Amino acid sequence: MPNIEKPKILVVNDDAASLLALTSLLDQWAEESNYEVLAVRSGHDALRQVLLHDFAVILLDVNMPGMDGFETAEAIHQRARSADIPIIFVTAFLADEIDRLKAYQRGAADFLFTPVIPQILRAKVQVFVTLATRNEELRRQAQKLSQRTTELTATNKRLTREMEERQAAERKSHAKDEFLAMLGHELRNPLSAISSAASLIGMAGAGPDTVGRAKTIIQRQSQHLSRIVDDLLDLSRAMSGKILLARQPIDVAVLVGSCLETFRATGRTGNYLLNVDLAPGWVDGDPTRLEQIASNLIDNALKYTPPGGTISISIAEVGDEMVLTVRDSGVGISPDLLPHVFDVFVQGAITIDRAQGGLGIGLALVRRLAELHGGSVSARSSGASAGSTFEIRLPRAAPVAAVATIPEADIHGGKPSVLLIEDNDDGREMMSTMLDAYGYAVSHAADGMQGVEMASSTVPDVAVVDIGLPGIDGYEVARRLRRDPATRHIKLIALTGYGLAEDQRRVLDAGFDLHLVKPVGIDQLLSALGSCVPMALARWVGAASRAAS
Repeated sequence: MPNIEKPKILVVNDDAASLLALTSLLDQWAEESNYEVLAVRSGHDALRQVLLHDFAVILLDVNMPGMDGFETAEAIHQRARSADIPIIFVTAFLADEIDRLKAYQRGAADFLFTPVIPQILRAKVQVFVTLATRNEELRRQAQKLSQRTTELTATNKRLTREMEERQAAERKSHAKDEFLAMLGHELRNPLSAISSAASLIGMAGAGPDTVGRAKTIIQRQSQHLSRIVDDLLDLSRAMSGKILLARQPIDVAVLVGSCLETFRATGRTGNYLLNVDLAPGWVDGDPTRLEQIASNLIDNALKYTPPGGTISISIAEVGDEMVLTVRDSGVGISPDLLPHVFDVFVQGAITIDRAQGGLGIGLALVRRLAELHGGSVSARSSGASAGSTFEIRLPRAAPVAAVATIPEADIHGGKPSVLLIEDNDDGREMMSTMLDAYGYAVSHAADGMQGVEMASSTVPDVAVVDIGLPGIDGYEVARRLRRDPATRHIKLIALTGYGLAEDQRRVLDAGFDLHLVKPVGIDQLLSALGSCVPMALARWVGAASRAAS
């Protein structure tokens, strides 16, 4: 049992003999009932004791000189801490109803009449002692419960914080996993085209024009790979503070104008309405890094704005800053993504068609480069389909300038007929040219819908289908071809940059016969086509015999 302080009983009586008689009786039972007895001879002394101790009950003589029992009781109960102490009035005469009412009004809990009968005294006192003991136990338990609640609250807060930290770490880990999968996909596309072009160059009978186109494709796709690697290295250096700026005075209007010319030269801006307002303005910065900022923002606007949309690019002087604004009428940014748009690896919802492409590090690099120049970047959007606005602010400075440029590619096509459905122009051209050189009759389509239409009209023996297609993806192409009796027999080969076991399962579930991961070597592709021929012919014969019957 916990060590609970003994309840106290206060006896107040001005008559020494009566006081001794009461305390002697109470002391007889004190050890057994576990209480203490205190005694005083006046109302004033009683008030002093009440200030010092809590009492289970007070035995208070009614008739005392100076401050009588009623006055003493009233004073005790006026104080908040002692307001609930039960008081038993001790009186020598049988109180009439008026006196009883007066006593109860002063806070009396009960009466004892002298001469006191010991058994009655003990019974009455024991009730209040037991009650005080229980109350103290409850108070201690409540105290412990409160302490335990405080501990549990602190533990809960700690666990909540740890869960939030774990969730944040899991989100970062998930974002990195998605990024690595995306990186693999982005690298496989150019690698596939390079591998095909290199194989084509080494083929006997490849003409000068074919070799020339293959070399151009290798060069262009190598440059694309180089840009991916440069972006990764630049971001790594920028995040670790290892980029050193070669500062010089730059007219940002000239620099941004030069970036725009590069995009125009590559045909990237042909399908958009461009509003350009470039007021001259100078900053102290690294031309290469500032060009990266401008190029990434313009590329971002082109990437996320459908053809026919509007892109506005302006430079203005605002106070002590030069402000570059790139505004588009594109897909916009959802409210939940907007606060994270400059975080590393964030690219919005990642879909299988990968229509936008990219690694999701461009805006993170823009922010870090702007900060290294003492500037800032911000993004605004009213939500999905509402377009977006990016704003770069750089400290204004004094005069000089900078520049840049890039190039472009084509197709043709006799064994089992092959339909190639691939949205990457270079990859499609190289694979088509290689298959043509090996005697395959090749037709091709640049997206899923066009591929389904061509399969229905030409009914090839084999269809090589890229999974990451715009419009409808490769899975849907396969499902539609399998549903149509006219195209159900076509042998389907999936071509994808995604090579996990889950990707292979999805490919087979969609109705494909084979799954090839980019980059695909010519030997691997020819082997796949070779394995398709007997099955394709068997399906064709089966379909023809069923139609005849």
